[in-house]
Amino acid sequence: MDLSPEITIEELVERYPELVGLLSEEGIVCLVCGEPTWGTLRDKIEEKGLDVGRIMMKLKQYLRESRGKI
Repeated sequence: MDLSPEITIEELVERYPELVGLLSEEGIVCLVCGEPTWGTLRDKIEEKGLDVGRIMMKLKQYLRESRGKI
């Protein structure tokens, strides 16, 4: 599965743990007491009033540079 705004936070943490810190820099909390929070990535981005497209571009660019895949 490609990284998309509809990915659950639990799945994101499992598949792309390196993104947790990057999202934290944007104020998006993915883990609480070591457990993933509920909802989708889109939910968390929109809760913070951030632009979904901008955040997705940032995450995908990071993955391309660090892993060579999306």
